[in-house]
Amino acid sequence: MIRLYDGPVIWKNGRPEIVDCIDRVDGAKGKTIARKIIDRHLTAAGGDVGKLSLKFDALASHDITYVGIIQTARASGLKEFPVPYVLTNCHNSLCAVGGTINEDDHRFGLSAARKYGGIYVPPHVAVIHQYMREMFAGCGKMIIGSDSHTRYGAIGTMAVGEGGPELVKQLLGRPYEVSDPEVVCVYLTGKPRPGVGPQDVAIALIGATFKNAFVKNKVMEFVGPGVDNLSMDFRIGIDVMTTETTCWSSIWQTDERTRRYLEKHCRGEEYARLAPEEGARYDALITVDLSEIEPMIALPFHPSNAHTVRSFIDNAPDILRETEKEAQKQFGKVIKDGSFTSKYRDGNVYVDQGVIAGCSGGTFENVCRASGIIGDGSIGRDAYSLSVYPASEPVYLELMKNGALSSLTTAGATIRSCFCGPCFGAGDVPSNNAFSIRHSTRNFPNREGSKPGEGQNAWVALMDAASIAATSRNGGRLTPATEIEGIDGIYASEPSEEYRFDRKIYDNRVYNGWGRPMPEEELVFGPNIADWPKMGPLTDNILLYVASVITDPVTTTDELIPSGETSSYRSNPERLSRFALSRKDPEYVGRSLKIRELERERAGYTGNCGAAGSEPENSAETAPGFAAMYDGFGDWKDLAANTRIGSVVCARKPGDGSAREQAASCQKVLGGAANVAEAYATKRYRSNLINWGMLPLITDSLDELNPATGDRILIRGIRKAIAQGETLVDAEIVRAGVEGKREKTRFALGELSASERDIILSGCLINYYNT
Repeated sequence: MIRLYDGPVIWKNGRPEIVDCIDRVDGAKGKTIARKIIDRHLTAAGGDVGKLSLKFDALASHDITYVGIIQTARASGLKEFPVPYVLTNCHNSLCAVGGTINEDDHRFGLSAARKYGGIYVPPHVAVIHQYMREMFAGCGKMIIGSDSHTRYGAIGTMAVGEGGPELVKQLLGRPYEVSDPEVVCVYLTGKPRPGVGPQDVAIALIGATFKNAFVKNKVMEFVGPGVDNLSMDFRIGIDVMTTETTCWSSIWQTDERTRRYLEKHCRGEEYARLAPEEGARYDALITVDLSEIEPMIALPFHPSNAHTVRSFIDNAPDILRETEKEAQKQFGKVIKDGSFTSKYRDGNVYVDQGVIAGCSGGTFENVCRASGIIGDGSIGRDAYSLSVYPASEPVYLELMKNGALSSLTTAGATIRSCFCGPCFGAGDVPSNNAFSIRHSTRNFPNREGSKPGEGQNAWVALMDAASIAATSRNGGRLTPATEIEGIDGIYASEPSEEYRFDRKIYDNRVYNGWGRPMPEEELVFGPNIADWPKMGPLTDNILLYVASVITDPVTTTDELIPSGETSSYRSNPERLSRFALSRKDPEYVGRSLKIRELERERAGYTGNCGAAGSEPENSAETAPGFAAMYDGFGDWKDLAANTRIGSVVCARKPGDGSAREQAASCQKVLGGAANVAEAYATKRYRSNLINWGMLPLITDSLDELNPATGDRILIRGIRKAIAQGETLVDAEIVRAGVEGKREKTRFALGELSASERDIILSGCLINYYNT
């Protein structure tokens, strides 16, 4: 079905060929589709050896991220948007909690689009990625977005999801830097069977590549005869999920289907034939026989927890019990025995909810197929429910015209607006202990919106819209679409070929100010929109207080800063920061705030050092409160003047998932100064740490380091080490509750470019641009 080969491959006679000798392919890397596009987007700015400096054709953000990005850029000297910048409103569009603050942010976004010359897509009109596919993606382009699922490779656009500060750099005319990425050939053959959809292929790919990091920070290049057998919606559905493999970007060969897609969307001139040249070199190979893919399910708590639907049903008691035990390990007593295994009854698995939504599930073809599978049937009158969220108003309009929505409504489904809520815990939150199947992007712990700290838990499995429809037709009894009678006839046509795009909806509703900034316009602020707090530069030394230790194999950004209703406060750094690690380590915020207060005391005290009579005696009665932090490392007076105090989070592999920079910025606002990890799950999370002036420290083994809450870590000469490009730094540890004993250790800093070093030295990206 899917096979991996880690080694050099060349493109020869229209197919990949594994080679034994690297000399045979030297100099051929530039012949891949990916590298040709990258080379056209290189800037003149010189970079470090092995680093590429890129300028993107367009930017995209949604209403969880754009306020912070614009505020950061504004504080750094923004005058106008230098490239098209699309501000969509698909995450907090319901304005359901938080009073006026969500709509206040939307008004801010519109005023920013007017002032700086941007494009503003109002709430409920389109989800971010569907709008960018329909209106901006084109062959040979590059787009960067502040959402991790920024992927438009199926339309010939290399797209990258990053944290907001990387978009700030583009807004200020600065380049995006990335290590020269490897390119992996994904060679598709065969044709999917009727009943197999794009999410099935995507889950199979994620299952094969995530845990072994096979494509981490690389480009996935989709080629081969199997591409010709996939509709554009099918390709798009696979492509958007490549984010979950942890690849950096993706790109597909283009053909007449691509041309027709762009022509339908009034942009036929943006078509170009993209294909690897003869002799193109790839760094690795993935082969996928589409005809062997079966309906898949990704069980909690990650898209890589992949099984075929049939094998899951046949082995459900064992698999459900193992899933339950894993949940109990993570969440403890919240997960009761039987929470999962009770879903298996009489040889079947029963689910409580189905959702087809967003950039991955809400496409025209997915919804048409779901309607065709349910047909004249019913989803039943029991607890099971089905919700459908079309991805854009143009898609919604066509689904109304062809009767798909009326058919689904008659069957008992509810049709919602163009909204991303089910993907991040702000829509269709299930009941306690409910099992939801979703054609959406993620199924991380509590991503569906439950709150374990309040005794709640629900769980999500990812499936394709077709199998969700098959399950709905059976009233919630889990059913692979391939086992539905008449499935061949339902798949006999391609619904997307009948699709007619009507851009009048966008012409009538979307504000397009690109190229026409109005600097005289005032930004519209709401009471929750706050500036970033001031952040000082890196001091000569740094003293870190371990505020949280997470020993899970992978820590998601949702665990670092939860999604859902917390996103209502994303424009207020202080308020949002109070949610940091709230579902993983509820005591983290309190610990960090205490350390932040000690640092403020230290900074205020050292600011008066040298003034006559200002320095107290070093005694228990007169020493400042922060002095105890230095205990065990030497004279606190010698250290305090040039040794900042900050908190640190230790985790094995943090940063999987969302691109939201708040996962790092909230730590910084709380006084965070570093992370310690064995590895960083994604480039974008590590970049977020750096852009907020935090040290991305690496330890060989978290088990050997054995950090505990309350441990203190001193790194002397850290500023000098960063400035000189050192890759290793020595550190001293004083363990919590252990007096007078220092242990030595060493951390790696990883590869830091010159600009990344300067950002850390400045204290954050805002300071860097203002120095």
